Amino acid sequence: MKAPLIAKIRKIVTFVEETKIEMGRSIDPPTRRAATVAVIENPYAGKYMEDLSELMTIGEELGELLTLRAVAALGIPATSVESYGKAAAVGENGELEHAAAILHPKLGAPVRRVLGKGAALIPSSKKRGGMGVVLDIPLGHKDAAFVRSHFDGMEVRINDAPRANEIVVAVAVTDSGRPLARVGGLTKDQIKGEDGLR
Repeated sequence: MKAPLIAKIRKIVTFVEETKIEMGRSIDPPTRRAATVAVIENPYAGKYMEDLSELMTIGEELGELLTLRAVAALGIPATSVESYGKAAAVGENGELEHAAAILHPKLGAPVRRVLGKGAALIPSSKKRGGMGVVLDIPLGHKDAAFVRSHFDGMEVRINDAPRANEIVVAVAVTDSGRPLARVGGLTKDQIKGEDGLR
């Protein structure tokens, strides 16, 4: 039995975006991406703390939870996910380092575990903002960062978050690259998967 979550989650929201037509051209199959966002209490809001380990542990918890939900929303096997990304926004009583503590030291490993792979760095963004702030989640191919067709992003927002003492945390996944990608570079069928770049 799993231990209870450390994160105090106020709400979880999942977004699914499906593109069927781009520039008048049919996209078949449609390109699909999903993001799951958690709104959590910031345990360090309004105070400076040298040790941010609680947020690092929360990041580890959310990595698995958010990835499982985003993959389920796409309705595909986790191993079929092609791109991923992550983002966080802290409310006004937080600092950017709080977002970094959630996103960087521990969140990535459970994301990769859920997906069964993921050699490339997980693109990320962080910011401070008020309720309704837009989260721009950068996306990149999970196994090879140089696959240009998968350089992308997904925009999400929650109208009542983050409150001053909250953090909004998101993980996004896709089943493909951009629709009608044609700027050259490494293609997904050329991936070697050895170094996370190619």
